[in-house]
Amino acid sequence: MAQIDPPAPGRPYAVIAPSRGQTLDTLDPSLIEDAYKAHGALLLRGFGPGTENGLAAFRRFARTHCPTAVINETPGRAVLDAVHAIQGVDGGSNAFALHPELAREPWKPDAAFFGCLTPPGTGGETTLCDGVALAAALPEPVRAGLAGRRLVHVMGVWPELLRFWLGTDAPDDALLANPPRPCPYRFFRLPDGRIAREFSRPALHKPMFSAGPAFGNFLLFARFNNGRGNFPLLDDMTPVPEDWLQAIHATGEALTAEVRWQAGDVLMLDNTRFLHGRRAIVDAAERQIATFFGYVRFAVPDAEEMAQAPWRQEDFRPPLPSQMA
Repeated sequence: MAQIDPPAPGRPYAVIAPSRGQTLDTLDPSLIEDAYKAHGALLLRGFGPGTENGLAAFRRFARTHCPTAVINETPGRAVLDAVHAIQGVDGGSNAFALHPELAREPWKPDAAFFGCLTPPGTGGETTLCDGVALAAALPEPVRAGLAGRRLVHVMGVWPELLRFWLGTDAPDDALLANPPRPCPYRFFRLPDGRIAREFSRPALHKPMFSAGPAFGNFLLFARFNNGRGNFPLLDDMTPVPEDWLQAIHATGEALTAEVRWQAGDVLMLDNTRFLHGRRAIVDAAERQIATFFGYVRFAVPDAEEMAQAPWRQEDFRPPLPSQMA
């Protein structure tokens, strides 16, 4: 049976090591499920090299636990296995601020998987932070300011998106107010006639398998990677104060741990609880990490999620503008 070393001070993830001759394919799924629910972050190390066979094993492991997946449509991600929704990581060599995967959209996946095919020689560590610990460690004025508040994500639209959710790229106001099928957005018309979409989530939320509250949203990535201090907005449609963002960032950095990749490593994160990022990469060509973002078989969907969400019915590919499709 695999050995589980639970989280320890300075290491918020459990480490799972194989017994003699054990592979990812022979792991007991119930053992992984129980460890995932208990700890939220699992590093599986020593189960095999990061070869082509390793990519197939990574895919089988992820699909054992997630019947459906979502594609991250960010430009620049390599497609490693289009049929099974296996991608690479965001391109480039810059450091990334802490974030849950796809927290900028209403279909934020339950779980994020990362598989190391070839590790970087220097830099490129993946960073982790427990969102429950982050919420608890926030300065009291910031935590109190976020408690009970919501974050509103206001975004633009394009014809393909409107056709996907509304059936037409020229909806009237009645259709905007009453989409023809379950839809995760509220659509509305701006004073200049353009159409926008929005969805909201609690600023501090309850993770799927722990009591919380947790901090886990797109605020840090938007501010410290994209240079935007106005996405998402607070529920009174004002930006989150800059001093709050700086305090959250500093608190997260103080709690951040690193995964120094070894070939064959697999990292499985509860994306409703943990945030991740990365350190700057010295040579991006050295670092080959496979990713898979999915919805676990044993999910307890949040009440905030729409009923019969399409991403839980089959693999979900968000509607893209025609120039990106």
